[in-house]
Amino acid sequence: MVDFQDGLRKGVFKGLMNSLEQFEADKKARVAVLTEDLAMRERSRDWMVASASHGYTYNFTWLGIPVIQFPQDLVALQEVVWATRPDLIVETGVAHGGSLVFSASILELLGGDGRVVGVDIDIRNQNRARLEAHPLFKRIELVEGDSVSEPVVAQVRQLAAGCERVLVILDSNHTHQHVLSELKLYSPLVKAGGYLVVFDTSIEEAPDELFNDKPWGKGNNPMTAVREFLQNNSRFEADDDIEARLQITVAPGGYLKCVAD
Repeated sequence: MVDFQDGLRKGVFKGLMNSLEQFEADKKARVAVLTEDLAMRERSRDWMVASASHGYTYNFTWLGIPVIQFPQDLVALQEVVWATRPDLIVETGVAHGGSLVFSASILELLGGDGRVVGVDIDIRNQNRARLEAHPLFKRIELVEGDSVSEPVVAQVRQLAAGCERVLVILDSNHTHQHVLSELKLYSPLVKAGGYLVVFDTSIEEAPDELFNDKPWGKGNNPMTAVREFLQNNSRFEADDDIEARLQITVAPGGYLKCVAD
């Protein structure tokens, strides 16, 4: 069997690499077209709105734990984790914990000592028990409390101490002020090349009636918070390629790449 790196040096896999390079070039061209296809984006929004009445995002599990997310966003997240190889993933918003298990499973594949911290104002006993019984809980730390409270932020910062690469995923209270506070408090953990992902920015593009019983809605949601945050923080910029590739995503404009320390 030919060693892969040795094969590269000897040119054994030259054809394979050329093929991969062409694949990436073709993908880049397709994404560029999708970026400009506003009609396609509108159809994607229409489908997302229609799916909401069916509770579509509640249909899935990850390794046995409910994960309330679009599968497309899970694909994007694993790409981000695999590419950036974080030492720590900080997630605000736990729910059943499927997203924590998802992150832990990718870190498990990467090897090393990567860990996941899940923050939630209320971690229900049955959800905690199910997570604690999961084989990947060895990589998970649960922090109960308001994600923007001083004690919780201090605890997360302590857990992040010494980590070179941190990925932050915000998916808790979706009001403008709460998300903006989270962005300000947790963005310093992310260094150049890393990501800060803000979910449910799609609320701004959805009909008001979907959120009649919620304290958030048009003009008061994660997207409005991201816009204000980016106006005053030059360290981050939206990775529009991810949104263009996915089309179906709850985080349009919410995949923020850190471009400077």
